[in-house]
Amino acid sequence: MIKIFCLTSGRTGTKYLSYLFKNNIGDCVSKHEPSPSMFGKPIYWYQSGQKEKIKKIFKKKQTKINNYKTNLYVETNHSFLKSFSDVAIEFFPDMKLIHTIRNPLKVAKSNFNRYEQLRKIHYPLNYRGDDGNKYIKWTLTGNEEIYKLFNFDNKSIYNIANEDSIYQYFILEWIETERRAINFLNKYDKHKDCYTLDVPKDLNNANKIKNMFNFFKLEMKQKEITFQGRKNKGAKKTIITEKEKDLFNQIIRKLPNEYLKIFQDKPYTDFKWGNIFSTN
Repeated sequence: MIKIFCLTSGRTGTKYLSYLFKNNIGDCVSKHEPSPSMFGKPIYWYQSGQKEKIKKIFKKKQTKINNYKTNLYVETNHSFLKSFSDVAIEFFPDMKLIHTIRNPLKVAKSNFNRYEQLRKIHYPLNYRGDDGNKYIKWTLTGNEEIYKLFNFDNKSIYNIANEDSIYQYFILEWIETERRAINFLNKYDKHKDCYTLDVPKDLNNANKIKNMFNFFKLEMKQKEITFQGRKNKGAKKTIITEKEKDLFNQIIRKLPNEYLKIFQDKPYTDFKWGNIFSTN
């Protein structure tokens, strides 16, 4: 069985990506956020170095995956890099990967809009870490090293009221997630097994999707790509303001180069928005 996971941030079209596999590849099980999702406490355990706790939950996921009678298993979500990537590769060392990348300003704004929307309807977002503090299920904890460079004081997003800080929190999350993606590819020598998508453009490009399927040596159900499936759209359009550009620039001016050097290389330099890091 071929197993594919995603190197990605939230708000990068991974729900729709799962449908592209489901609708176009035969003998395929394609999931977006299957149970156990590995959000919530596994994210906390990742940043606190409690790998064995993550592994205990991941074994349930492993059993489910191995029980599928299929040629291909695809899982498209952003919990992979936030919690279980280093555990998953122990069990599935031959895994393949899709690196989905979206403009960080748009990712941060989309995350911000989504977070505000869910708070208004009082959606149950929280869990308690081992330290007794409340955290948001699908974000980084705020205890990660990258947040210590700013005035977050180890606060999770749950404890932040200032909207500008919430937006910057999501910018830092994007940067940290991309660093984890590149570190994962380097650490496990997985560049040759990884296909990169420029989101959202590539998700609507038939040639790009066909190339991805060919990259993984997958046989399509039909000759042409079927573009159907649900998209996890937010209630608001993702529109970037000049203020948000300034908030982004404040972040990258202060970050040490060790956090930003990956953005001087491919694949980031291939994107139209790649030059936004040059202001540092």
